[in-house]
Amino acid sequence: MVETSSPPFTEHTEQLRRDIDTALEACVRQPDGCPSHLAQAIAYSLLARGKRLRPLLVLMAAEACGGTAKAAMPAACAVEMVHAYSLVHDDLPAMDDDDLRRGRPTCHKAFGEATAILAGDALLTMAFETMATGVHPPQVAAQCCAALARAAGPANMVGGQADDIAAQEGPSRGGRQTLAALESIHNRKTGAMIRVSLELGALVAGADRVQQDALDRYGRRLGLAFQITDDLLDVCSHEATAGKRVGKDAERGKLTFPGLMGVDPSTRRVEQLIQEACEALNPLATPTDHLETLARYVLERNR
Repeated sequence: MVETSSPPFTEHTEQLRRDIDTALEACVRQPDGCPSHLAQAIAYSLLARGKRLRPLLVLMAAEACGGTAKAAMPAACAVEMVHAYSLVHDDLPAMDDDDLRRGRPTCHKAFGEATAILAGDALLTMAFETMATGVHPPQVAAQCCAALARAAGPANMVGGQADDIAAQEGPSRGGRQTLAALESIHNRKTGAMIRVSLELGALVAGADRVQQDALDRYGRRLGLAFQITDDLLDVCSHEATAGKRVGKDAERGKLTFPGLMGVDPSTRRVEQLIQEACEALNPLATPTDHLETLARYVLERNR
């Protein structure tokens, strides 16, 4: 996730973010048997500076459904672990080949490729241990583990990444470059993890079907808006602001929303998606101010 000069979060959101960081710090304390260099790489990747969008969505969804952030915290940490693992692996030379993430060297630049791969492996497995042991009751923990596995698996996040890489290799591998194809990639690569963050919060809170459906509609629009904004930042932002190398998508001939739609139409699409995301929350009986504020943050990332 990038760091920008967006408007500040509310105090409640900032407190949740501090609570998430504290919980993540506890999670990286490794048992005896974990090599020190691997433990360092895990902590380096998981505790890197970030807005913690996905775990915030878990906690806010739980609150919006009448639950508590405390009960949802293990699920929030698990989502951030999966996200961190995906970034470590995506940055590798065989994937996106990035050397800067969140304003500092990527894991493989700091610790070497082999250790980075293993750190990503460790983060992925830690996520399910954290949720299986921390979410209660056990039936809900099982539901949460299954939901996160689906979202991070071959038909969603991993599959979206595979199609994204194939699209960069040309029509013979990636198929025709269309807006529908691009949305399909990112509804899985980025959107699935945003939607499951909301789903996990709802599951922990014991949400009903109306609440779950409202959060899913919100998440579908938010996830697509987030990815379009990421593409816009690669075109319009600066490395110091974004915290990662910019302009690389165009260099690689990567399929992006600004590349297909243009910058202005992409910006208008983000605005429309964020409005629709906020409207999707209307069926929820509890206040949704914090989820709406988080959506507005995504809109402001490219301004």
